[in-house]
Amino acid sequence: MESEETPKKIDIIAEGEARCRIVLGGRWRIRDGLAPVGEVLARIDSGSVDGVILEGGAVAEWDSSLLSFVRKLKQQLEAREIRVDLSGLPDGAQGLLALADAVPARETASRETRRPPVLERLGIRALVRLDAARDMVDFLGEVSLAFFRLVRGRARFRGRDFAQAVHDSGPGALPIVSLISVLVGLILAYVGAIQLEMFGAEIYVADLVGLGMAREMGAMMSAVIMAGRTGAAFAAELGTMEVNEEIDALTTLGISPMEFLVLPRLLALMLMMPLLCLYANLMGIAGGAVVGVAVLDISPAAYFLQTREAVPLVHFSVGLVKSIVFGGIVALAGCLRGMQCGRSSSAVGDAATSAVVTAIVFIIVSDAMLTVMFDMIGM
Repeated sequence: MESEETPKKIDIIAEGEARCRIVLGGRWRIRDGLAPVGEVLARIDSGSVDGVILEGGAVAEWDSSLLSFVRKLKQQLEAREIRVDLSGLPDGAQGLLALADAVPARETASRETRRPPVLERLGIRALVRLDAARDMVDFLGEVSLAFFRLVRGRARFRGRDFAQAVHDSGPGALPIVSLISVLVGLILAYVGAIQLEMFGAEIYVADLVGLGMAREMGAMMSAVIMAGRTGAAFAAELGTMEVNEEIDALTTLGISPMEFLVLPRLLALMLMMPLLCLYANLMGIAGGAVVGVAVLDISPAAYFLQTREAVPLVHFSVGLVKSIVFGGIVALAGCLRGMQCGRSSSAVGDAATSAVVTAIVFIIVSDAMLTVMFDMIGM
């Protein structure tokens, strides 16, 4: 009986001029280390040997280390055009080796990847963009149908969800909107003061700040803030619900996710954005007044009188119309990316990031279109 500590043995016995036997014995355990395949190959005269017989009758115990040794040895010998006979190995080892050779390598496991041609890459990207555009149009259609059901009084969503969305989109955003708007007003006033001081026309800083905030910057900065704050939150909330299969549960119960989840968020943001825009306008004008009074020595009464004369209500109405459009864009982008979210935690982060990027891009595009349109109609 062999001792428990019998090491692995490898004996090479010549049989005639062109064949040899490799007899394996002892205990083949991976914790004892792997057998050196190179040493065995060095002991075989590949110039005169054309066949090798592997025998494992003397193997007392084996694990994957035996399989690894035999497979590597077989590959090296066959590369030298030497036939290998494995019939002398244990039946279990023969079966596992045959299974390893029978399973083809995965295509994705290959390290060599073919770079597709330029036209193929352009085509793939075009198809991806086309699918994204189709999904966006489908989403807008479903939201429109949900809105029409709301007008007819048939939409179903909870009032407390709408109230919570109003609070998150309105009062909860006042601190950050206040800070950004005041700083934007300060920056506009400083930029204008540098040039206007050359002509002794410092009083027109009030015109610059008032018009800039009322027509553009108030609505624009509020929308960008809400895209990063509320739009990303909408995407994360709906994305998490998608991961937890809550949206699937609503659909199974016969409740439309567009009505129950998207509609209250869309209405809340479109309702709050004009108020935030008006508040941002006032904060920006106040920030410009700080520069005008403290730096340019303009009296507070003169500054605000000049602002009132330079900025009639029509300019504020332009900003309010833009803010409604921007609010809808932010809400739709956040909900769209949330509904498209995958089933993993990383997909939730990707959805939030994509929602912010999508919202900001469409805010800039729509602002340019609205500016041209208002100029054409004389507003």
